[in-house]
Amino acid sequence: MTTQVSLPIQPSSVEQALTLPGRYPWDHFKNLQSWAAQTPGLKITYLDGAIELTTTGKSHERVKKLIAILIEAYCFELGIRFFPSGNATCEAEEKGASFDPDESYYFEIDKPYPDLAIEVVFTSGGLEKLEKYRRFNVAEVWFWQSNHLVIYHLNPAADGNPDYQVADRSSWLPNLDIALLERCTQLEEAVEAQIQFLTALRSNS
Repeated sequence: MTTQVSLPIQPSSVEQALTLPGRYPWDHFKNLQSWAAQTPGLKITYLDGAIELTTTGKSHERVKKLIAILIEAYCFELGIRFFPSGNATCEAEEKGASFDPDESYYFEIDKPYPDLAIEVVFTSGGLEKLEKYRRFNVAEVWFWQSNHLVIYHLNPAADGNPDYQVADRSSWLPNLDIALLERCTQLEEAVEAQIQFLTALRSNS
């Protein structure tokens, strides 16, 4: 049975985030997740009983698709073997987490969880964004915010609990010019963005 809810957050052209008050068991979240799946433009995240709802506007969708277009153009150009997984849900009750990356990729071979995940952030949100990725050992996470990418690598720690650290380049795509990717992502038109990206890439090869 799907939970019937009325919430002060609705799909719109402006991204919004709402963390529901209190903590909720997994079965309650799964009911709410079924409801959210029927609401276009609404994402739902679960972490240790906390539930966050986020709407995604047109600007958010444009940026995430442009980043994906350019990453995939880069991989095709260089012959890098990759498996796009988009916003496929990562979730496990025993890990206490469920979320959808904006874009995600596996490299070399297919795997249970992505090697690289990307989030486009227009609003800060209330849940710890990197913790959910750490639980699934996602090796690299990119956050796009204020027209810039921040890259995090999951590194081993002395206490046995890996943690994320900021890096200046991708470990999976180490020769990718991040500044070039940022500039081309800010262009309005996808064809022009790809042309400028590949032209610069080829001129530097």
